[in-house]
Amino acid sequence: MTALDPVTSFDAGLAGLLDELRWRGMLHAASDGLEARLATGRPISGYNGFDPSGPSLHIGSLVPVFGLLHFQRHGGRPIALVGGGTGMIGDPSGRSSERNLLDVETLEANVASIRAQLEQFLDFEGPRGAVVVNNLDWLAPMTMIDFLRDVGKHFTVPYMLAKDSVQVRLERGLSFTEFSYMLLQSADFAHLHRTLGCELQMGGADQWGNITAGLELIRRTSGLAVTADEQAGSYADSFVTTDGPGETETLISGAAEPAYGLAYPLLLSPSGAKFGKSEGGDSVWLDPSMTTPFAFYQHWLNSDDRDVGVYLRWFTTMSPDEIEALDAEVVARPGARAAQRALALDVTARTHGADVARQVEADSIALFAPDPIRDPALLERLYTSVGGFEVEGSGGDAGAGVVTVLASAGVFASNGEARRMIQNRGLTINGEPIRDPAAPMPAPIAGEWWEVRIGKRRRELGRLVR
Repeated sequence: MTALDPVTSFDAGLAGLLDELRWRGMLHAASDGLEARLATGRPISGYNGFDPSGPSLHIGSLVPVFGLLHFQRHGGRPIALVGGGTGMIGDPSGRSSERNLLDVETLEANVASIRAQLEQFLDFEGPRGAVVVNNLDWLAPMTMIDFLRDVGKHFTVPYMLAKDSVQVRLERGLSFTEFSYMLLQSADFAHLHRTLGCELQMGGADQWGNITAGLELIRRTSGLAVTADEQAGSYADSFVTTDGPGETETLISGAAEPAYGLAYPLLLSPSGAKFGKSEGGDSVWLDPSMTTPFAFYQHWLNSDDRDVGVYLRWFTTMSPDEIEALDAEVVARPGARAAQRALALDVTARTHGADVARQVEADSIALFAPDPIRDPALLERLYTSVGGFEVEGSGGDAGAGVVTVLASAGVFASNGEARRMIQNRGLTINGEPIRDPAAPMPAPIAGEWWEVRIGKRRRELGRLVR
């Protein structure tokens, strides 16, 4: 169970949700009527979709995850839709190519893994307890006739072609399979609206077209007929209800919507790339077997001063006072990196647990401290997290000199480079300065480890392999 974080500095109820999202910079768009609906304080359910094409969420997924987290903190009931059905098809929004299609067994395993990760962020117990649903459960039984009759007939091709997510793919090529994704996502919203009373869909700005398509489908299938203008594509704010044969009642513009949409801005890194990648271009995963907790912590610790304030707002539940105090620290003492440390500890604790977060924080301090590391348990953890070099024992390189061992292991590009570093007094192994290029390799710590310092900033870890 994940305890709900308290709401501070904002109305703790649903009425304060949009105010908090605005302050955090997480509100891109909201459909008409949502703010008034939240102000009523009546219980409301809302959902976000998650891609199950892999076994783990990545840090880019934290945007919708924290959207659901804030929604739950303010009194909403979050629904996490894991797209087992749509994951077999693909989504054109924000992509230049089609997703690989996965089999049902792989998708089911991925859904289970993602559910476990969401449990680190959302509370699944009580009246506001989160729910995980898989759209494969209702899309798989749907026949082609059902789909065309119940969904397809409510959309025109020009309406679909006008969506940005489709436009950006037309020149490169867009399969009919992916073109249909908008309709399937609309069917998801309509199904959740009908079966779970879900009134709100949330997603990134690149999903806004799909979200509004879902609103249209719900309008057209929830007992509210549409005006002639809407049928022509203008989608006015007035609706017509049909109470019986030949009896209609026109509702005034601005009448209550049967469903609502909310979008978050797309978060960009300083380079302009979509947020969620490491400096090397790899995804930073929530699964500790895919990105170690140490590397996860280090990624946040390395946040640029220009971005750390944004990340504190988006990926923590710290109060405005706490965040603004850290903003001031960045300006007054940027070298201390207090904001980055607070961010890294908070996000890592929420993702991997408080004990793991404290451990990797201590390991990070030790790795970059000037003091030598002689604790074999710490060396083993760091080696697992950051990697290092191996030295073969039992007839291998372990008995050779320092220059030969380190050059053969790739620590230095050549014997000459290793010798020059020693002559310039820039090499220390296991806390011992190496001054003689012909010196033998020092005995490994605990018979297994070497800690190698090169210059003032570089540190390498070596392991004896027998």
